[in-house]
Amino acid sequence: MQQALSPAVRQYALITANYWTFTLTDGALRMLVVLYFHQLGYQPLEIAALFLFYEFFGVVTNLVGGWLGARLGLNRTMNLGLGLQVLALLMLTLPAAWLTVPWVMAAQALSGIAKDLNKMSAKSAIKSLLPEGQQGRLYHWVALLTGSKNALKGVGFFLGGALLAALGFSAAVLTLAAALMLVWLLSLKALQQDMGKAKQKPKFRELLSKSPAINRLSAARLFLFAARDVWFVVALPVYLATQLGWDFWQVGGFLAFWVIGYGGVQTLAPWLTGKRQGRVPDGRAALLWALALTGIPAAIALGLEATPWVQSVLVGGLLVFGVVFAVNSSLHSYLIVSYAKADGVSLDVGFYYMSNAAGRLLGTLLSGGVFQLWGLSACLWLSSLFVLVAALISMGLPRQAGAAEA
Repeated sequence: MQQALSPAVRQYALITANYWTFTLTDGALRMLVVLYFHQLGYQPLEIAALFLFYEFFGVVTNLVGGWLGARLGLNRTMNLGLGLQVLALLMLTLPAAWLTVPWVMAAQALSGIAKDLNKMSAKSAIKSLLPEGQQGRLYHWVALLTGSKNALKGVGFFLGGALLAALGFSAAVLTLAAALMLVWLLSLKALQQDMGKAKQKPKFRELLSKSPAINRLSAARLFLFAARDVWFVVALPVYLATQLGWDFWQVGGFLAFWVIGYGGVQTLAPWLTGKRQGRVPDGRAALLWALALTGIPAAIALGLEATPWVQSVLVGGLLVFGVVFAVNSSLHSYLIVSYAKADGVSLDVGFYYMSNAAGRLLGTLLSGGVFQLWGLSACLWLSSLFVLVAALISMGLPRQAGAAEA
């Protein structure tokens, strides 16, 4: 059995390494775009608009990408994502005068397609490596992959701020493109196994999930990630730079630390939610952790208005939010892989991450618009409302007694 699994495990290790490298460039590019275009004088809503196609095409890609992964194999969707990200980076190496809003939005559209092809491929691959019934190991593997990815995304945020300060925008983007191109060429040569290809080729009309559990979990995921991105994407970095006077290194460093810590907590989520007692989470756990998160953004907003220690309240509150949000995210990531069908798993995972992308799209647009009109506190109040909606939806998720892993 060990020998039979070894080739698949090696292929998955390569996919994971590709995913990690991609994540570094994606996080760095996000920070580069936000800080650079803010430096050029763009308003928060205009900066949010630059990511509109990034998030919109993420919605489309997760839906269609899951179908492609089931038909063609996850190694092919992974390599396609790497190649598209290289192209998106190269599009942004033009002189500043040529970086018009439509051009940057087109580059971000390619980057959004690339990112979600990579995420869908990596997350779907786990299901094919473990036999049915090993839910504890499945939860551990999903948490480890998700947490390590987000930790590296945080490193990417810091890398983006550092590269912008040290090299300037064009040279920083070109450096990222060169590094990722090398990884892409190695991946084209090394990834050979058609991991995740469905035995029965799914038809295009089968894209939408027919599972009530997956539909509910997807809806909860939409509001959960809208609750994060409504303050995280545009509002927070612009607030730190304009209201608190932080420089590029400080903004990039804090966001990097937040995401790295968030990723670290995700890897510990199995132990925080009962794995040590032999239990795996169900819909009740998703509900309770969402309720625990609901009041945190509202408490931060109240603190910003009621105390003179704005910086301490904001930083401390967001660190607490990151811990609880990380457990929520890790629970959701496990539940979707657990609920998904073993044959053609990428169909269900792709549908779920389509909702994830829709939540990010909603949060990104509101992050720029609400912040520009009413400020950071309004973004935080809206975040609490979105988490409450996610909790209410989670009430309908399947529940089962926490069974010990055989």
